[in-house]
Amino acid sequence: MSIATALPTSTREIRLASRPAGRPVPENFRLAESALPELQDGQILVRNLYISVDPYMRGRMNDVKSYSAPFALDAALDGGAVGEVIASRSEARKAGDVVVHQLGWREYAVLDADATTVARTDLAPAPAFLGALGMTGLTAYAGLLKVGEFKPGDAVFVSGAAGAVGSLVGQIAKAMGASRVIGSAGTPEKVARLLELGFDAAFNYRDAPVRDQLKAAADGKGIDVYFDNVGGEHLEAALAELNVGGHVAMCGAIAQYNATEPTPAPRNLMLAIGKQLTLRGFLVGGGQRQHRAEFFEKMSAWLADGSVRYDETVVDGLENAPRAFMDLLDGANTGKMLVRL
Repeated sequence: MSIATALPTSTREIRLASRPAGRPVPENFRLAESALPELQDGQILVRNLYISVDPYMRGRMNDVKSYSAPFALDAALDGGAVGEVIASRSEARKAGDVVVHQLGWREYAVLDADATTVARTDLAPAPAFLGALGMTGLTAYAGLLKVGEFKPGDAVFVSGAAGAVGSLVGQIAKAMGASRVIGSAGTPEKVARLLELGFDAAFNYRDAPVRDQLKAAADGKGIDVYFDNVGGEHLEAALAELNVGGHVAMCGAIAQYNATEPTPAPRNLMLAIGKQLTLRGFLVGGGQRQHRAEFFEKMSAWLADGSVRYDETVVDGLENAPRAFMDLLDGANTGKMLVRL
């Protein structure tokens, strides 16, 4: 055990000042300071190095019942973070360890050591454990293989493909023998990046109707798996192009997160009957964690041999975390959106 001297006694943190109505605005957030509790047996003090801002957090800003409890007003937000242990009262963690935990949106965190995992920085830099080697990577891996039931030879379509999850989905599919991988993104630069990452085809969904562009990209052969990060028009287009027995892994619907009115379902949902499609929503924490060891072994190998690469968009400063989050919802990121403290 070790307890360092001259430890911080308070932390800056980002709090939810008010609940967004539609798109979040800066006034929904507040930078504040709070006292740190004294370390108890089994606890550690972590200096956060990077925090993750993720689309799912938008839903937690609403005061509605969902799969994850809503954020409390005038309380610190939370989410994935990676940081260095600077004091410990646990045999399991020592000062200098780099750990992943869920008390992000703040500079320092006091938490139980068993609520953390050690980041293998011998394999990849610390922020990768919030992305390719973390929950982001597991979401891509389990969503494609376990939920989407991908098999070698399948043609795969990924929406939001230049984002943290989508870019990994496409590369995993290629690494595992996909016949064709198609991605959609929102700028010409992102489309070009997808092609650099090995996607067989990519298109800018702003250029023309998604359905028309997807049909052309599928080259008359349809698709077998759709990994949905967007919902809306993208899901409708995918239903039209899915082959008989196809699968949809429903990971997110970012096109609808800021909606203030109910959004319509795909107008062609009836196609799921005749095509015998499987549409399955999933949460990475809802039964997919069991695949963590399998995922970590394979992803580590893919990163090592270059089969999979990842992008990061890094914003500096805790005070800029709300802006990073709002930019994320607007699609300003390529790859994982991170805030460096």
